[in-house]
Amino acid sequence: MSDSETLHTIAHLRREYTRGGLRRKDLPDDPIALFEQWLSQACEAKLPDPTAMTVATVDEEGQPWQRIVLLKHFDAQGMVFYTNLGSRKALQLAHNPRISLHFPWHFLERQVLVLGEVEKLSPLEVLKYFHSRPRDSQIGAWVSKQSSRISARGILEGKFLELKQKFQQGEIPLPSFWGGYRVKFHTVEFWQGGEHRLHDRFLYQRDHDGWKIDRLAP
Repeated sequence: MSDSETLHTIAHLRREYTRGGLRRKDLPDDPIALFEQWLSQACEAKLPDPTAMTVATVDEEGQPWQRIVLLKHFDAQGMVFYTNLGSRKALQLAHNPRISLHFPWHFLERQVLVLGEVEKLSPLEVLKYFHSRPRDSQIGAWVSKQSSRISARGILEGKFLELKQKFQQGEIPLPSFWGGYRVKFHTVEFWQGGEHRLHDRFLYQRDHDGWKIDRLAP
């Protein structure tokens, strides 16, 4: 297929969204209740990586960056993920703690957008989660200086084997450069696909009385 044929094809790709609507009367007062329901349904539908979310941060020059990480915990206090504290996203969050999360559950014709600010998890929270991970994943955390330039994959594989031998016995220590964040959210938007592009969008925004809910035009 030529470039022009590809462009013509993607320009005309479309389908109807027919899986159902979202009505104001059915919304809970707190967004975390609806998020929990939707995530549970995404898991029940056996979607690939239902906890995968796009994490957006901004660098010191105002350039947005995005990457996909896995949600590891959520409650009314926030949404939790873990990372190398020397990574690009961690350095950007140190400069600007504001963050955006996006959950793309396309098969269910749903999206969730989360806005908030991060706080670092306590060492105890990080340690508890780190030791719940598979042993090879714990070693993997030691291997990679995330976002740094490397000349070949073999460097990573060699370091992994070296550390696997080193940590053959006993508990693997928590790296000082590995941690996690809690996203203290103040805005959550739920998007449900609708027929004729009349999608249902509801915006939750935190205020002094709890949560304000608005319907948005599609």
